[in-house]
Amino acid sequence: MTWGATPRQSIEAVCRERGADAVIGDCIRLIDGADVDPALIVALAGPGQERFLDKSEKERYWLRVWGVRGLLWALHEAPAEKHVEKAVRKALGDGHWRVREMAAKLAARYRLESAQPALAALLADENERVRKAAARAVRLLQGRPDGP
Repeated sequence: MTWGATPRQSIEAVCRERGADAVIGDCIRLIDGADVDPALIVALAGPGQERFLDKSEKERYWLRVWGVRGLLWALHEAPAEKHVEKAVRKALGDGHWRVREMAAKLAARYRLESAQPALAALLADENERVRKAAARAVRLLQGRPDGP
């Protein structure tokens, strides 16, 4: 794939090439800390991102961020599979704030009811961006309008 696409466009293109189920499975593996095909990393994050594959665990949090972002665009409706929801709940409890923030955005987008307890806990997160993303998700899950 030639880069220049938005993350959404790139992920949708890799889903057409590999199949959405395969991409979703690899995204879950990234959230779990497993390795996946480096070409998928490029599709999720852009060129030059392969360098994170051999980094220490401290740097590899980006792979989990990209795994959640992949789910954000690879899923086309609220996930029915429990393993997807389990992966999102795991990401909501991740040790790095960027992973938690992206997972809160995913929970909001797909209105993941099972994520409510984890989202409620994130309302007191140490990171402001995580707190804001969690608050938005909670509002949407409660059926309140999206807004500031």
